[in-house]
Amino acid sequence: MLTGGPLDVLTGDYLAELTMLILGRDRLKNPDLGYAKTFLRQLEEGLGLAHERGVRLVTNAGGLNPAGLADAVRALAAKVGVPVSVAHVEGDDLTARENGALTANAYLGGAGITACLRAGADVVVTGRVTDAALVSGPAAWWFDWAPEDHDRLAGAVVAGHVLECGTQATGGNYSFFTAHDVRRPGFPLAEISSDGSAVITKHPGTGGVVSAGTVTAQLLYETQGVRYLGPDVTARLDTVRLGDDGADRVRISGVRGEQPPPTLKVGVTRIGGWRNEVVFVLTGLDIEAKADLVRSQLAETLEDVADVAWTLARTDHADADTEETASALLRLVVRDPSPDRVGRALTSAAVELALGSYPGFHVTTPPGPAQPYGVFASTFAPATEVPHTAVLPDGTHLPIPAPPPEPAAFSAPPAFEARGSGGGAPEGVGGAAPAGSGAEPRETVRAPLGALAGARSGDKGGDANVGVWTESAPAWHWLRDTLTVDRFQALLPETRGLAVQRHELPNLRALNFTVTGILGDGVASGHRFDPQAKALGEWLRARHLDIPVDLLPPAQGPAPAPQPAQGPAPVPAPEGTGP
Repeated sequence: MLTGGPLDVLTGDYLAELTMLILGRDRLKNPDLGYAKTFLRQLEEGLGLAHERGVRLVTNAGGLNPAGLADAVRALAAKVGVPVSVAHVEGDDLTARENGALTANAYLGGAGITACLRAGADVVVTGRVTDAALVSGPAAWWFDWAPEDHDRLAGAVVAGHVLECGTQATGGNYSFFTAHDVRRPGFPLAEISSDGSAVITKHPGTGGVVSAGTVTAQLLYETQGVRYLGPDVTARLDTVRLGDDGADRVRISGVRGEQPPPTLKVGVTRIGGWRNEVVFVLTGLDIEAKADLVRSQLAETLEDVADVAWTLARTDHADADTEETASALLRLVVRDPSPDRVGRALTSAAVELALGSYPGFHVTTPPGPAQPYGVFASTFAPATEVPHTAVLPDGTHLPIPAPPPEPAAFSAPPAFEARGSGGGAPEGVGGAAPAGSGAEPRETVRAPLGALAGARSGDKGGDANVGVWTESAPAWHWLRDTLTVDRFQALLPETRGLAVQRHELPNLRALNFTVTGILGDGVASGHRFDPQAKALGEWLRARHLDIPVDLLPPAQGPAPAPQPAQGPAPVPAPEGTGP
């Protein structure tokens, strides 16, 4: 990013829910740690170049110890002979208020970052801020926005959300990846303007692609409604408009902002107990019977274990020409408050079945000890009770006031469907005209949803979200009417019995589903095969239903992929383009 083209501010997002747990365990071993050590290794290579080019660095790599990382940056700068001023943001750590927590951190906004940059900091280190604050904070500094500039701040927050996962905005993890060369996607950047609009692009000559589709995918990632609640502003995702601004350039405009909520989200991690697992390989015939035999043989051993989960993945193929493709995997996951009940004695008991169980018995790993696992939960704290503080380069501690507790002036109700309607996706469903509509029935073909729609999914603690979008207006109208909550649950049976909410984002031709509780206690607990729901959207795209023939792209060989959308008509670029 430093060598590929001009920049004003370079940001780095190092924190995730699982990262906080890892840093918490580091801090238990050494109170001087608790920050992302990889940042220092990367900074040693790039600090001099950033200083030479006048690029400010803003990162949340401070994790649980932003003051410690700020001191380490100063020591590194002295070592490499680069004169930089360093500031940090603190006050997010609320661990002392949460009984028994390993970590508890409020998600701060960008105002502390803004204050540090206004004081002349070259490097700003934070703890737990929202991912988007790494962009909205510098934008507010550059344009001298006030806290009540909600529309401008909301635009910068949306740009920050697009950038936060790096190359996911330039073709990484993209449903229609076969339409582009995404072997080495370049990192995205945002050209932010004084009115809060932005152009998402990348440095010339870098790989990947920036398109309406790649930006839409990232806009839908890990969001849970049309209102994107943040500590500085509530951004209305249903007002976002995308426009074509040239090759690898997508303009984001029209974003409306509202008063932020009076509370801050607080992420809390705890040590949940101890876990272990064994994966049995079942080869050839009688797969189900072999699995039943192992379960029955271990039933007595597992009687006193608090949580036992068996899953059978039928990866086997009939008449397979390799042993691996003739095999299925039976996975046993055990969790308990006591390490003894799920320790080496239990896994050894499983392996000791080897000479007296199903034919071809073997496992993927030898017996192992129990490992601690974490759980994640979120709570809330009044913003006025969180000591958000900017520690300026000269050591001054500057309190950052919370936004005034005014009621949010929501201008319109969100597009929301609590349960939805429809009856799954049996044969014949999806293309017929609604009863009484007067429309002619359309010719349909049984096909995967992904032949028409893209998807992006991810985790929020124990919940998951799945964003689904189309690249044409006719396809969007069909998707909106067809993919109800009931049909979503029919296509993804693992979501049945869970609370599912659907949100419509017509400007993006997208639906966003939130599935409550599908990930249990979060990624660190290892509850599910795909513990962060990263592939949940791709599973949905692989499910078949009846799709109108006229909506599908022409046959393009074995791996058809729709062409990226051009988006709405481009809007003129406003003056005052900044970072």
